[in-house]
Amino acid sequence: MSASTPNLEDVPSLDLMSELLRRFKCSSKPDKRLILIGPPGSGKGTQSPLIKDEYCLCHLATGDMLRAAVAAKTPLGVKAKQAMDNGELVSDDLVVGIIDEAIKKPSCQKGFILDGFPRTVVQAQKLDEMLQKQGVKIDKVLNFAVDDAILEERITGRWMHPPSGRSYHTKFAPPKVPGTDDVTGEPLIQRRDDTAAVLKSRLEAFHKQTEPVINYYAKKNIVANLHAEKPPKEVSVEVEKVLSS
Repeated sequence: MSASTPNLEDVPSLDLMSELLRRFKCSSKPDKRLILIGPPGSGKGTQSPLIKDEYCLCHLATGDMLRAAVAAKTPLGVKAKQAMDNGELVSDDLVVGIIDEAIKKPSCQKGFILDGFPRTVVQAQKLDEMLQKQGVKIDKVLNFAVDDAILEERITGRWMHPPSGRSYHTKFAPPKVPGTDDVTGEPLIQRRDDTAAVLKSRLEAFHKQTEPVINYYAKKNIVANLHAEKPPKEVSVEVEKVLSS
């Protein structure tokens, strides 16, 4: 048993039982291998944990996985660190290799949600090749489609009170006094990424990069275009319909 694996004798009974119950409940769920695509502010981050829990999937965010592989000094992590230290981009093959390692874990037994990958058609092709070797494929690509103008309203209206982490929105959750925190009366700030100019360049880059990827999967008839401008509960219902069909 490796150092990172806890000794089962030391795991509290309640935790063991709840994990066994979870696995038992999950055993009847269909396998799902999903890709989530959506611009900043599209609500992808809200839906992802709900899908993960409902279908017993593992959530794979490639940035987090790369950092974890580097920290764990896995063979692929060592290679990734070399690339990063040299100021190079981590190669597609390395990222796909790290995904390949991750999806063999027990937590990914029922499938996975890939978030933030693939970003290019070449990455999508390499991912398909790797999955094909395992005899599986991507089942659905959930495209969180939202009009840019709606995203701008959602994001540029966000204001923060950094000391407490409280957040406000000029339209959807305004502070009692504009520009000030309800509790302390201290001034609110806007994150640099939440300004209209930064958002515009991020959205341009997003569309340019992801449209070819969406088209690639659309040819395979596995893209579901969600109406992500709707309230989260309505989007959840839409996701459920798509994934149960």
